[in-house]
Amino acid sequence: GRVAAKAAPRRRRHQLARADRRHQALQLRRQRKEAVLAEKRNLGSKDGPPHLVAVVPLHGAAAACDALRLLQSQDAATVRGDDGRAAGFVLLCPRLKQRWRFVVAQAGDLHAVLDLAKVADSLLFLLDPAEGWDSVGEHCLSCLFAQGLPSFALAVLGGTDLPPKKRIDAKKRLAKVVEKRFPEAKLFPLNTEPESALLLRHLSAQRQRRLAFRARRAHMLAYAADFVPSHESPLVGTLKVSGFVRGQTLSVNSLVHIVGHGDFQMSLVEAPPDPLSLNPRVVKGQKRSQDMDVQDDSVNGADEMEEDVKVLMKADTSKQESLQSEVVPDPMEGEQTWPTDEELQEAEASLKTNKKVVKVPKGTSKYQAAWIVDDEEDTEEDDEDDDDDDMDDMMEEADSQEEEGSEEEEELAEEECETMTVSECVRDEHYDEKMEEDEDQMLEKYKQERMDEMFPDEVDTPRDVPARVRFQKYRGLKSFRTSPWDPKENLPRDYARIFQFQDFSRTRKHIFRQIEKEEPEGALVGWYVTVHICNVPVSVIESFRDGRPLVLFALLPHEQKMSVLNFLVRRHPSNNEPVKAKEELIFHCGFRRFRASPLFSQHTSADKHKLERFLRPDAALVVTVYAPITFPPASVLLFKQRSNGTHGLIATGSLLAVDPDRIVIKRLVLSGHPFKIFTKTAVVRYMFFNREDVMWFKPVELRTKWGRRGHIKEPLGTHGHMKCHFDGQLKSQDTVLLNLYKRVFPKWTYDPYVPEPVPWVRDETVPLAEDVELE
Repeated sequence: GRVAAKAAPRRRRHQLARADRRHQALQLRRQRKEAVLAEKRNLGSKDGPPHLVAVVPLHGAAAACDALRLLQSQDAATVRGDDGRAAGFVLLCPRLKQRWRFVVAQAGDLHAVLDLAKVADSLLFLLDPAEGWDSVGEHCLSCLFAQGLPSFALAVLGGTDLPPKKRIDAKKRLAKVVEKRFPEAKLFPLNTEPESALLLRHLSAQRQRRLAFRARRAHMLAYAADFVPSHESPLVGTLKVSGFVRGQTLSVNSLVHIVGHGDFQMSLVEAPPDPLSLNPRVVKGQKRSQDMDVQDDSVNGADEMEEDVKVLMKADTSKQESLQSEVVPDPMEGEQTWPTDEELQEAEASLKTNKKVVKVPKGTSKYQAAWIVDDEEDTEEDDEDDDDDDMDDMMEEADSQEEEGSEEEEELAEEECETMTVSECVRDEHYDEKMEEDEDQMLEKYKQERMDEMFPDEVDTPRDVPARVRFQKYRGLKSFRTSPWDPKENLPRDYARIFQFQDFSRTRKHIFRQIEKEEPEGALVGWYVTVHICNVPVSVIESFRDGRPLVLFALLPHEQKMSVLNFLVRRHPSNNEPVKAKEELIFHCGFRRFRASPLFSQHTSADKHKLERFLRPDAALVVTVYAPITFPPASVLLFKQRSNGTHGLIATGSLLAVDPDRIVIKRLVLSGHPFKIFTKTAVVRYMFFNREDVMWFKPVELRTKWGRRGHIKEPLGTHGHMKCHFDGQLKSQDTVLLNLYKRVFPKWTYDPYVPEPVPWVRDETVPLAEDVELE
């Protein structure tokens, strides 16, 4: 009865001693600390990218120009204008061996603020000394906190004109306001040059917050950009974007995503000279004396520029990622192209039954006989044609009389009326009509939301259509939690267009492990490069010239492909309007933004999830849409475009998973009322209205609102009454319910184009959580 000893596993064989384990943990901790310090020292130095600071004024009285003027007035620092069209400047300080790039984003411009926060190393919030921030600043902070806040600093402009006592009181009030949003944050006054130097030192020395979605991807904020139109069309061409590589190494064979414009391929990566170098090297042509003859200056300068620009990498077509985002389904795949013997026999039988006997003259072919119609049909058609002709004649006479009458009326009107100039009226004549339509729609939504809260999923059984026809796509379940449901059953045609992973979490871990361990070829972090992007529309460079930030993100493998994305979101407290499922919403997911019509479902650990018709204010829900694959972690913001053009924040959350097999079940509840109650049986009416429906739904289990369970025994009469058996006696005020279920799928409404929102006006107020009341 002896059992052989099991072989020791490999881990136990190589188990370290206690001292060795402590030494190994100490080494790992030291390596992580050194990596963090190296990354911190590299930021803003000569070998790393400039310290990118986004300046965001949170109050209308906080002037960004005053803050920029103070930051520029540093001793032994060089100030350069920003080549990017956005307001800002570059600050080079050789004494501190630091360089900064400041870019201004107005709090009302939502897309500019969120795009700059995706790539900025630090955010500099400008506050008012009395109020801190206004309603627009509150909305901006809500969006930034939901997207992911990098390192930040709070600067207070003004307040020096107040008396000393009032200044102290204002400082205390401001500290209380700021503490709600930024606990343990320090306020930096920004009124003098020494205070601006202290703020700069804090920005360069503070701990950098790590945003996961950008730390694993190469990204870049454009410093300069140029557009070369193609030969085929001036609307599409090659975009040359220059900037500093951040995050990870940039490979030319990967795809690049231009935020707000889409995915593109790169053809070339060049390395021009760094325009923001702390110690710029002197060009040989500049050493010449002024009295020397300069005859070939233009040629020499061009040659030197060509020599300075080095080609780092060219795209390899065999290794380059494809732009294919959807699978092209074959409609004939899996079809049976050759008919069987049974189908041939059925076709012959149908031909025999369709043949008719028609009297034809001798010598008529079968083809001609097919066009000969019976006498009865001829007479019927002739009668119909005569009626149609009579109606046409009557209509023509009526039209001619109307035209004559209208011409006479016009002549009389011209004689009686005179011409005069009328000033334009500000009042819109159709204002009341528009307002009535909007109010009626909103009132209907409020009613539907309230009814769904009071009677969840309940519907009325139609009387004009049999219930077995109206609900033929639904089925009954013994148990919603344990009953099986095949995830591959009755899939829609859109599922043939998407991609699916065999194991999504395993693929994600494998890709992230490759990023950490392997060193891909390409432009390293901190290099100043020029990226050539192919087939870019001209609208991208027009947006950049208008002053909007141009942000690039390199895509990980498979991130250009479409699939089913599930987001875990919670309704934002500032939103009190009902949001119905399948309404068009605007998504900001990580570095992407797009429009789609989502489904809402419950967040549970089961294999089936019940559909929610409205976005609940008191629970976290899962939002399901068709969208490009994104590897979590990634934040998500849901906006809804209002009638005035602004984008209102609806919900915030994060990316849950990419899973097309997630089953979302729609539930319908049919209700009936007990008509006669016995010990354990009852006669129920108003659930169905004919005998056939009762027999059709007889196998489905019944339940009541007071917890009783039962089943249908038999129909009574022909008007839908039925005898039901329950596990206990019913109460007269109880309601009998029958649950039906159907799997639902999202609609393919993905649109990568999101219109620019109208900037928020300072007078508009954003309701806070404590101000929301629903009567």
